[in-house]
Amino acid sequence: MSDSKIYRYLDSNKQWPLDPEGYLVNQSDWSGAVAELMAEEEGLLLTPEHWEIIDVVRDFYQRYEMAPAMRPLVKATKNALGDEKGRSIYLMQLFPGSPAKRIARLAGLPKPTNCL
Repeated sequence: MSDSKIYRYLDSNKQWPLDPEGYLVNQSDWSGAVAELMAEEEGLLLTPEHWEIIDVVRDFYQRYEMAPAMRPLVKATKNALGDEKGRSIYLMQLFPGSPAKRIARLAGLPKPTNCL
């Protein structure tokens, strides 16, 4: 378990604790089903395009042991999926608001370091 305090649970069975910003307290709790529940709670339906980006971010985390902020996220997406998808506008269309934070949350990762 991380140092984060439990703020609430994602489900009624209290199986997946979340911190005050909606990130999983235990990264090991993450699964595709958990991501779907988190997205549904945010009013987002995960499509194959969303999953491509989530996979890129999870791979980035495996390599660098940190969730990417926006610039590294754009660069990693561009390297993995090409110029068309490696643009901030594309990421903002898929993940409105703060894409880096939202993607990290849905990917079961900690908040990116340079995100407010």
